[in-house]
Amino acid sequence: MLSNETQTDTVEFTPDHVDHLIAEGELAAENAWCVSYDTATLPEQRPAFVPLELWQANQDDTELAPLLLSDTELTPELGRQLNSTSAIAIDFPAFTDGRGYTLARLLRERYSYAGEVRAVGDVLVDQLDYMRRCGFTAMALRDDQPPEDAIRAINAFSVRYQPDVQQRQALFERRLADSRP
Repeated sequence: MLSNETQTDTVEFTPDHVDHLIAEGELAAENAWCVSYDTATLPEQRPAFVPLELWQANQDDTELAPLLLSDTELTPELGRQLNSTSAIAIDFPAFTDGRGYTLARLLRERYSYAGEVRAVGDVLVDQLDYMRRCGFTAMALRDDQPPEDAIRAINAFSVRYQPDVQQRQALFERRLADSRP
């Protein structure tokens, strides 16, 4: 039964901490970073990825890094601003939302971002190789994803036909270059 009274519910955000982190193609020994989606208050736990606006307001805090939501518009000004941080998290609200791949690729290719780019949220084993090819260096797995499967998946392909952020030439271009005297 619904009441006509309005309630003032306070939404409480608890920072997420993922146990299984794949970093640089291997299972990380530990994951010190938490992810907070609270746009109003800073988390007590540090280091933490926080929403972009909160990070921008607290850039002096070196234990904070920006969390980019999948609908973030990556402007040239924001791209320059993000180059000042050593890590950026990109949220995948659902495994079917591919906008995070574009954000990572733009950070690497258009804005020459050289720090850690971490995938957080609904990150599945099947996505890891594609994430790495788009510029992610760390992926925080969803709790139900086995880390052993993740390691096998991220190292499953030794040769790729298409170019990516690490390998700028397609396979045919590399072969053509190798065959020239």
